[in-house]
Amino acid sequence: MNTNIDAIFNLLAGTARGWRGTGITARARKTPEKVLKLYDIEISPFCRLVREALCEMDLDVMILPCPAGGKRFRDEARKLLPGTKFPMLVDDNTGVVMNESANIIDYLAKTYDSKLKSQQGVGRKVAVGTSVLASTFQYRIGGFQGMKARPSKVPAEPLVLYSFESSPYSKPVRARLCELEIPYLLKNTPKGAMTDMGPPVFRDKLFKAPKGTTRNRAWLAENTGKVQVPYLIDPNTGVAMYESNDILRYLDKTYGA
Repeated sequence: MNTNIDAIFNLLAGTARGWRGTGITARARKTPEKVLKLYDIEISPFCRLVREALCEMDLDVMILPCPAGGKRFRDEARKLLPGTKFPMLVDDNTGVVMNESANIIDYLAKTYDSKLKSQQGVGRKVAVGTSVLASTFQYRIGGFQGMKARPSKVPAEPLVLYSFESSPYSKPVRARLCELEIPYLLKNTPKGAMTDMGPPVFRDKLFKAPKGTTRNRAWLAENTGKVQVPYLIDPNTGVAMYESNDILRYLDKTYGA
């Protein structure tokens, strides 16, 4: 399916979640020295809740995809925490290994000093229900995007992806990375000001405001001359590129079996 059509469904998914995972609404006051690791399934509504929190806290995370039928990271996760479900967080800074999305979110907020609201209690049902609804918009002919593993080649080094959770054009790229079981450093790129809202061409012409409103947006502005997502860097080949359609073709050609 064309990513422009995909984007419409992904916009509906973002609306269902009230656009959580868009802006830097609960910035973490502490930064982990060692990168956090998240054993993740892109389509999972519970994983989505954790990714939203990480985005709103402006924390990067190493994503280790665990799609259904996957063998690259699922067994590894279950050795670390027998019987685990996903998402599963590993924090090498504290030695913590844990699952259950609400507990992970509370842990992240407490450990890295964020005012992110807890999802325990009454709000939990609303969060899970709307996240499940958002996931239904990921259904396409052939199944849910980012759910089942595809045969793939293993990259020597993890890829790097600049994205924010609710981005309608980033979602297909994250889903493909999950299906191919390709590990990647998710460089969360939340919006930091009202002038960041809207498509890049419209936004930049209308507001003519500084683009580097959050740390990863500042990096994109300085190193690429513009700020939009997704932006993929592959240290294995030296490729760095924008545009979701181009990225999907690249991933299939380079790592698809």
